[in-house]
Amino acid sequence: MSARKVKILTVNMHKGFNAFNRRFTLHELRDALREIDPDVVFLQEVLGEHRQFATRYTDLWPEQSQYEFLADQVWSAHAYGRNAVYPHGHHGNALLSRFPIDRWHNHDISLSGIEKRGLLYCHLDLGEQKLHAICVHLSLRESHRQIQLKRLSKLVNSLPADEPVVVAGDFNDWRLKAENLLFNESRLVDAYTGHQGKPARSFPVAMPLLRLDRIYLRRNSRYEIERLHRSPWSRISDHKPLMVELDIQE
Repeated sequence: MSARKVKILTVNMHKGFNAFNRRFTLHELRDALREIDPDVVFLQEVLGEHRQFATRYTDLWPEQSQYEFLADQVWSAHAYGRNAVYPHGHHGNALLSRFPIDRWHNHDISLSGIEKRGLLYCHLDLGEQKLHAICVHLSLRESHRQIQLKRLSKLVNSLPADEPVVVAGDFNDWRLKAENLLFNESRLVDAYTGHQGKPARSFPVAMPLLRLDRIYLRRNSRYEIERLHRSPWSRISDHKPLMVELDIQE
C-alpha cells in the first residue's frame, strides 16, 4: 500500500491585514503561501466582499474575492463559507485545494449574540482516496465553544470511519478545553499535541502565548509537523500559521 503526502496549512488571515490593522497584507500572504507551497489551505476571517476597504485601498484591492485572489492559478479548487454579513460586505472561512472539491457545505454554528461562526466542510478527491476537510472558526465565549465543539464532533462522526479527516482553524480555545472533548467525542487528536505534548502557541504572532489555532486529525493518522519561521509571517497577520504533512494511505 502506497502513501500520498498532503501538506496542510491553516491561518487566520485577519481579513488581509497585519496585527492592529496597520497594513494591508493580502499580496504578501499570497507570496508567502506560494513560497511554502501547501496542498490544502484552511483560511479564517476571509473577506468575500468589503466595499469600504475596496475604496480605501484602490491600488491594492483585488477585483475578485480574497480567497479567489489567493487561489489564483495555484489552488485550482476553492470553497467559501460566508458567516458574517454586514451592509458593506461579508466574511467567513475558505478552503483552497490542489485537489478537486467534489462537494462542500457551510454549517452555521452561530449562537445568540453578534458572533457569526461556521464549519466549512469540503470533500476532496485525491484519486484512490478521499479527504474530508473542515475549516473551523469558533466563538470567543466558552459556553458557545462547548456547544460548537459538540456540533463539530457530530459532523466528524457522520463521516466514513476509514477515510482521513482534517479539522483545522481558529478554535479560540485558550483554556485548552477542546482537547479532551474532541478526543472523547470523535477521536480527534491535535497534531502538535501529538508531537510536543501541547497545542502550538499561535497568538499573538509577534510573541505567541495563546494556543488558539489547531490542526486535528483522526487518532490513527500518520503525519509530521512542520515549523514555520517567524518571517515573513510575523508581518502578515495577527495569528501564526500551522502546518503538517499528512500521510494518506492509498
